[in-house]
Amino acid sequence: MIGMIIPDITNPFFPAVVRGAEDAAFGSGYRLVLCNADNNLTKEVSYMNQLRTYLPTGIIVIPSNFSEITMQAGSATRGGAVVVCLDRMPRHWKGDTVTVANDEGALNATQHLIQLGHKRIATITGPLQLTIAHARLAGFRRALKQANIQIPAEYVQESSFDRAGGYSAALGLLQLKPRPTAIFAQNDMIAMGVVMAIRELGLRCPHDVSLFGFDGLEVTELMDPPLSSVLQPGYQLGSLGVQLLLERVSDPNRPFRHHVLPTELRLGASIAPPPPTRQSKKKPDSAPRRKLAT
Repeated sequence: MIGMIIPDITNPFFPAVVRGAEDAAFGSGYRLVLCNADNNLTKEVSYMNQLRTYLPTGIIVIPSNFSEITMQAGSATRGGAVVVCLDRMPRHWKGDTVTVANDEGALNATQHLIQLGHKRIATITGPLQLTIAHARLAGFRRALKQANIQIPAEYVQESSFDRAGGYSAALGLLQLKPRPTAIFAQNDMIAMGVVMAIRELGLRCPHDVSLFGFDGLEVTELMDPPLSSVLQPGYQLGSLGVQLLLERVSDPNRPFRHHVLPTELRLGASIAPPPPTRQSKKKPDSAPRRKLAT
């Protein structure tokens, strides 16, 4: 048996990861037991302890927002279980991991917005205690620095990785003066919240504000307009996690491995060149009056 702990079952990115892990586990003769931590540290620790009592072959963890999985994993490993972390690299973690190229994905998305002509680009990050949020913010800032673009501090907003967080942060961003012409949302759920705020304020995407997400969720292709997003390979993330776990079982003393999967840009209709600068039109000077001949 292989246990798997994910932070939020309602986030549509994670089912693809779980499916990849389940397929790989089943194909190797194992069964996957899924636990949902609800981004709750207490619940995550409880599941970790309970899974250990079943003497699993291994445990795959996508850490929650305030995870202390490094300490818990040590206890599980001493009990004979292999622990692999996916997606989010815990601080001080020295075990096997599979993540994606978060920095590079954010860099490429921001560079694409810059190439379209945007200079007033804002971002809505996930919780900055997460390494993936830091990496995506670093990629965003690197693209701006390379293009010699400076933005106000208020153009960087932190939120939860969900629609409500994106909506709240976007309401503030879209009422700034000057308003950003583009927003890079650090996941697709945040981007959905941004769309809600854009519509509520009577704006249009991408006519008034371009929007780029991160995840490449299939459901965002049905949005109006379809979302441009950084596509990360969720299925491969889960599948490779199980592969690393089983390799560790067969060779417990091999060096720890950290796999970084590439991302790619999936371009939709949510991005466009920035709107033209609106300048007040000067009234033409009135032509001099000619005297009528008498």
